[in-house]
Amino acid sequence: MLKTIILLIFAVIALPLVGYYWDEPLHETQKEMLFSMFYLMLGVASLCFVVSEITRNCSQVDKLWSIMPVIYTWYFAYAGGWDTRMTLMAILATIWGIRLTFNFWRRGGYSWIPWEGEEDYRWSVLRKMPLLNGRLAWAAFNLFFISLYQQGLILLFTLPAVMAWHGKGTPLNALDYIAAGLFILFVVTETIADQQQYDFQTEKYRRKNNNEPPGEEYSKGFCTRGLWGIVRHPNYAMEQAIWLAFYLFSVAATGRWLNASLAGAVLLLLLFQGSSDFSEKITAEKYPGYKEYLKKTGRFFPKFW
Repeated sequence: MLKTIILLIFAVIALPLVGYYWDEPLHETQKEMLFSMFYLMLGVASLCFVVSEITRNCSQVDKLWSIMPVIYTWYFAYAGGWDTRMTLMAILATIWGIRLTFNFWRRGGYSWIPWEGEEDYRWSVLRKMPLLNGRLAWAAFNLFFISLYQQGLILLFTLPAVMAWHGKGTPLNALDYIAAGLFILFVVTETIADQQQYDFQTEKYRRKNNNEPPGEEYSKGFCTRGLWGIVRHPNYAMEQAIWLAFYLFSVAATGRWLNASLAGAVLLLLLFQGSSDFSEKITAEKYPGYKEYLKKTGRFFPKFW
C-alpha cells in the first residue's frame, strides 16, 4: 500500500507538469479559472487536515469527495459564461454528486455535527502499520496523502471542464452526446451496484443483530449477488468509467484525444488500483471464502477464461 501511495504522490506532481508543458498553453481565462479553484482546494485540504487531526476522524475528505466536483464544475461553467458544453458538464457532475452523497449519507458517513460520522475502516488499519503508527508520521501522511493529495485529485479529474473552454460557443457534437450518454449509463450502473451492496449488508447485519441464522448467501460475509458476481468492484469500475467519460467532453471541445486534463482520470485509475488492493487484503484476512472469490471473479472486468 505504501508503494502505491508513493507512486500516486509522484504521479500527481509529474503528470500535470508533463501535460502542462506538452499540451497547448492555457488561455489567460483558463489560468484564472484553474488558479481560483486551486486556492480553494488548498483551503479545503488544510481545513480537512486540521479537523481530522483534532477529531481523529480522517474521513473529512471522504465527506467532500462528492461535493467538491459539483462546486468546481459549476464555477467553471460560470467563469466560462455559461457555455452549453460546460454547463452540461456541471449538470452531469451534480447528478453524480447527489447520488454519491446520498449513498455516503445512508452508510453513516455524515452526522448533524459536520466533523463526526463513521470513519473509513481502512484508515484505522493503516494507523497500525509500523511506518505510520507514530503521531508525527501519521500527521504527515494525513497532510500529504489524505488531505492534500486527495483534494488535489478531486480538482484534477474535473479539469476537462476547464479544457472544454477551448470549444466555447461551438455547438455540441456527436462525441458530446456519446460522453453524456456514457456518463449517465455509468452512474445508473454504479447506483445499481451500490444498492445491491447496501441491501446485502443491511440484511446481513439485520440477521446478525436478531440472532437469526445467516443462511448460505450471508454466511460468506461479502456480497456476490448481481453485479458483484460479475466483477469484484462494480462500483469502483463505474466510478473510473464516469470520469473517463467526463474527459471525452474535453476531446469534443478541443479535437485532441490527448490533452492535459487526462491526468486526473489517470491518477484516479491508479488510486482505485491501490485502494482495491488494500481493501481486498483486509477482506481476505476477515473472510476465508474471499480468496476463492478472487480467483473466480475479475477485479474491474469480467473473467472470460
